[in-house]
Amino acid sequence: MAVTLKDVAIRAGVSRSAVSRTYTEGASVSDKTRAKVEKAANALGYSPNALASSLTTGRTKLIGLVSNNFHNPIFLEVFDLFTKGLQARGLRPLLVNLTDEVNPENSIRMLRAYSVDGVIVASSTLPATFAEGFKDAGVPVVHSFGRQSPSPKVNVLGIDNIEAGRMAAQTLIDRGYKRVAFLGGPISATSTQDRFAGFAEVMNASNVEMTYSYASNYSFDAGRAEMQRLLQSAPAEAYFCGDDVLSIGALSAIKDAGLSVPQDVGIIGLNDMEMAGWANINLTTIRNPVEQIIASSIELMEASLNDDSRYPEARLFACTIVERGTLRPLPT
Repeated sequence: MAVTLKDVAIRAGVSRSAVSRTYTEGASVSDKTRAKVEKAANALGYSPNALASSLTTGRTKLIGLVSNNFHNPIFLEVFDLFTKGLQARGLRPLLVNLTDEVNPENSIRMLRAYSVDGVIVASSTLPATFAEGFKDAGVPVVHSFGRQSPSPKVNVLGIDNIEAGRMAAQTLIDRGYKRVAFLGGPISATSTQDRFAGFAEVMNASNVEMTYSYASNYSFDAGRAEMQRLLQSAPAEAYFCGDDVLSIGALSAIKDAGLSVPQDVGIIGLNDMEMAGWANINLTTIRNPVEQIIASSIELMEASLNDDSRYPEARLFACTIVERGTLRPLPT
């Protein structure tokens, strides 16, 4: 039989309401009573019922963790870090798959049914209006990996994707490539648009020939299929694939075509997900500081839950080049 609140009250010699207050955040209870209740609870192996507590406090501590790209392996890392980080703060992640969902109204309706206290939108492809829909509905929201804005309507954390595109372009120029290409994710994705904008800005100011194309989504299969199409004609000397998983798909197609990397074709990705460092991939890429973004996102979510009058923040995180083996070396 499960140990009940009544059992703890009898053993501690206090009222049931005293036990309830001990496990209710913000409730008034003396140190002496708290010590007696906790001692009795430990002896009996009692754990408070989180759902019952939410009825008293009006807070479930549930945080909706929303994403729309479960095809990209980096989100395994993202979800691992988010769930562990939220749980460490006493919050309860509720993972929601919104693949192909672009209207926040359906998402708001579903998450309200679960009585979430807040929502974290973890996506680099959804527009700012998606996260703003939760704010308009009165739900605290953080948009992680979102598009940067000088005056955001919600908390937005991520990288400067335009600057990341510039970094990729300059990296290819510095290595002497004369015919380069951008292979992006879906053209509708804000991250794709911004990465291409930065890449094209630098290339258009150089003497380097540039072409561009887009994969259907951020996935291995989409990257592989688009590179197979590109290889039907003369390939570029090097490609900036706007995501590591696209890069790995492209590498697969290049090798299947009997070409060598980086001797025949160079590749640079973006994210530096764990798989990028595997010996059989060894991808040169731009590191997205995912751990820092997630830790800061959780901090902002907790702050928003405690103070709903806070102004939204935009936090920008710097990227770095990770040198591996899919680009020719810098000239000496």
